[in-house]
Amino acid sequence: MKIETKDVYLETEGFSDIHNLTERVEKIVRESEVAEGFCHVFAVGSTASISTMEFEPALVKDIKEKLEEFASEKERSHHSETWGDDNGFSHIRATFMGPGITVPIRESRCILGTWQQIVVLDHDNRPRKRHVVVQVVGCTSETLAQAK
Repeated sequence: MKIETKDVYLETEGFSDIHNLTERVEKIVRESEVAEGFCHVFAVGSTASISTMEFEPALVKDIKEKLEEFASEKERSHHSETWGDDNGFSHIRATFMGPGITVPIRESRCILGTWQQIVVLDHDNRPRKRHVVVQVVGCTSETLAQAK
């Protein structure tokens, strides 16, 4: 069994800014040499989330609009009143979406649908440098061959 953990950093704009991480994650999986297993992608921080989607401009716009309907940046929140940072909506969005996903690996590749990409959403109310942890767990081709 092999476990490899890598860090990804990226600059974001906030307000549910969405970035495609698929190529970065797939490169980490390939370089790990894990042939069969899984990859966990986790957003560090309480105002970001990880998901999958068809990453294309119209759907990105749709997602942002629905998130605004769900937890509007203009809506009053106890968190914002308590801390004065006006980002209660970002915590709500991130909590409901979740901080991470797990993707299966087969033949050293993430199992994703044709139009399915791995994305990070930064829900905070300001630009940030986001930290995403990618952890790959599984067996290499060599380990699998020895097991047969």
